[in-house]
Amino acid sequence: MPPKNLNEFIGDLVTLPLAAAQKITQPILQAANSVVQRFPRELISLGGDADDPTGKVVYDFFAGIGPELAHPGGSLPGANRWDDPLDPAHPIPVILAHGTAGGGQTNWGTYVPLLTEAGYSVFTLTFGAIPGSRWPISALGGMTTIEESAAEFGAFAEKVMAATGSDKVHVVGHSQGTLVPNYWARFLGGHDRIGKYVSLAPLWEGTTVLDGATGILSRFGFDPAGVVPCRALPQMMDDSEFIATMNADGGPYVPGISYTNISTVHDELVHPFTSGQLPGPDGVDVTNIVLQAGCVKDLSDHLGICGSPRAAAFVLNALDDHPSRVVPCQVVAPFFGSPLLRRTGGVPDFIKPFAPSTTPDR
Repeated sequence: MPPKNLNEFIGDLVTLPLAAAQKITQPILQAANSVVQRFPRELISLGGDADDPTGKVVYDFFAGIGPELAHPGGSLPGANRWDDPLDPAHPIPVILAHGTAGGGQTNWGTYVPLLTEAGYSVFTLTFGAIPGSRWPISALGGMTTIEESAAEFGAFAEKVMAATGSDKVHVVGHSQGTLVPNYWARFLGGHDRIGKYVSLAPLWEGTTVLDGATGILSRFGFDPAGVVPCRALPQMMDDSEFIATMNADGGPYVPGISYTNISTVHDELVHPFTSGQLPGPDGVDVTNIVLQAGCVKDLSDHLGICGSPRAAAFVLNALDDHPSRVVPCQVVAPFFGSPLLRRTGGVPDFIKPFAPSTTPDR
């Protein structure tokens, strides 16, 4: 087995270029910031506290990129309103937990306005950023171990509850963000602090997508956790010690929390997608949903699920004590997640006869 310093050397070969690239590109990013600030609002939403938080919901996974460029490390309009009272109809705040390399703005351009418009108090954070990093590297969350991110999430949740006067939070998580809050709930004292737990592209049993790569590293004596700059990535593999720990003693679910798992058959990163469709034991409230059940037109993949109107309706119904949202079925693009025709501003008249139908399936 290679000595520890060799693992560290290999890790440095991966991480040092990131630091160097960050320093080199800083002037370019600052210039890009200035350009973005001058874009017409019709082309890119810049965000800002003065904006109307109940504006149009953009169903697009990348809808949060513009606000992050315009306000590095900031909050999307409508999020993190610490001094605003809770809506009596929605007395529990919602915390959004991003995925690997996501952040409080970049992951949630659809969900902050969606939930704010529905009357929820919404809070976001970027957990697990590389310690000591500067923007834009600092905008990439979920890079440290899941245990460290869970501790960050828990501290943030306690702050949210103290500010709002609530004794619980609801959680909407994506990808790694479906594991982080649950670790806090299971192992760090948050078991009685989460009410409803809605997961987009969850991976309770891990993923096999990188089994080959980690196997090669291990065969040559390298610890994947010491080489890959994202410390959480090896933990999400199906055969990791972390996944084994999460599923010990009857599975990952925490009694008293109401879970809703929303998966897509087109998930290229959670493999198999059924990893997120784990049934609950007796006495634990678990609802499993597959987007394509009854709607093959939704082509959402691992990222696109965060911009799917169908997934969004399921999320709202899961959070609501009296669910009443009609769940649409329409053509949804992979990667972006937005309805395909709406994304391009509509179909030109001459190709309308050939456009796929976007009316709900009966």
